[in-house]
Amino acid sequence: MEIGKITGLKGTITIPGDKSISHRSIMLGAIAKGTTNVHHFLTGADCLATIQCFRAMGIEIEENKDNILVHGKGLHGLRKPNDVLNVGNSGTTTRLISGILAGQNFDSKLSGDNSLNSRPMRRIMEPLQMMGANISSVLRNDCAPLYISKGELHGISYTSKVASAQVKSAIILAGLYADGPTSVTEPALSRNHTELMLWEFGADIRSKFKLDSTRATVSVAPCKELFGQDITIPGDISSAAYFIAAGLITPDSEILIQNVGVNPTRAGILQVCADMGADITLLNERTSGGEPVADILVRTSQLHGVTIGGPIIPTLIDEIPVIAVMAALAEGETIIQDAAELKVKETNRIETVVDNLKNMGCDITAADDGMIIRGGNRLHGANIHTLLDHRIAMAFTIAGLNADGITNILDSKCVDVSYPAFYDTFELLL
Repeated sequence: MEIGKITGLKGTITIPGDKSISHRSIMLGAIAKGTTNVHHFLTGADCLATIQCFRAMGIEIEENKDNILVHGKGLHGLRKPNDVLNVGNSGTTTRLISGILAGQNFDSKLSGDNSLNSRPMRRIMEPLQMMGANISSVLRNDCAPLYISKGELHGISYTSKVASAQVKSAIILAGLYADGPTSVTEPALSRNHTELMLWEFGADIRSKFKLDSTRATVSVAPCKELFGQDITIPGDISSAAYFIAAGLITPDSEILIQNVGVNPTRAGILQVCADMGADITLLNERTSGGEPVADILVRTSQLHGVTIGGPIIPTLIDEIPVIAVMAALAEGETIIQDAAELKVKETNRIETVVDNLKNMGCDITAADDGMIIRGGNRLHGANIHTLLDHRIAMAFTIAGLNADGITNILDSKCVDVSYPAFYDTFELLL
């Protein structure tokens, strides 16, 4: 995909449904009693992998564009799959479904593509094993493929070393099948979509946290039954982030992004943009299915550097690549720290972001847990090596729109993982 420099992005857009919530709607719908009707589902490759895994375990799932019907069979209604469950490139599918599979009466095996099978799984294996789950790495390298067999689960109180919604969710979902209460304490609050949705489905789940706290605890009681729901998924703020950035740094731009989820455990990018001097307004704020939603109005702004770290990092970890692009075009220095989690995403995103921005002329230095960006220099076009990471492809598309010359996004098709219509949406703003 070749990208050239432009000005004047204007218009109103609606983005696809939230990826994290889409995954969870299928999983909880499958283990609930009755039918779950999901509106505005994200039909990206990762979420479709979740659908295929549950179909392989006997769940009937009907697709009509972005409306999905999940005919759940209850907590114990899944059946043994006939083959390996293929999770594709989806870490969310792998980690969350492991918690559910740990409570089943059958054996299963999870595997994905080469990228997925190199990502760390010890972080979920350890707590699940503490609960009594029989889960192991087939190659004994703490990565997928994973083998999970019947175990007797008991409740635990687990203190996580990382603030990770995937770790927390795996434990909570296993806790539904445990013989006593299960709790997870994190060093900072991670996204809470699992907790909000489980409450809607009828689980006894409770949270104790403050957004600026160094501890956040969620607890769940053993569950007898979940019940199907009608779910409307808000737009994904991680997808909206690229249009927020484009509207802020592309000259003479004004973009309205409708129906975006602004859950505070996910919306750290809005705070960072405000700190950088962004002209952003939230309109039509409301709540849908327990999730805060708003329309986001973005106008071209003069941005300045900031320091980003601490408890806000889990609320914007997926947006750091595009935040780095904004920082490259802002005045002054931006420091991103406490973000070592970037190393274990689809790529090592510290290295991938730093290497590609350097190739575009940015003064940037990698750190062990982030990066230092000295902004204000003009960027120039370059070949962008995405390494098949969808968020790198989308972030550097925004950089290319504001760089001299032509930027070539290599392997741009990888955006299909989370946003198949990404480039089509941009056409609406030209």
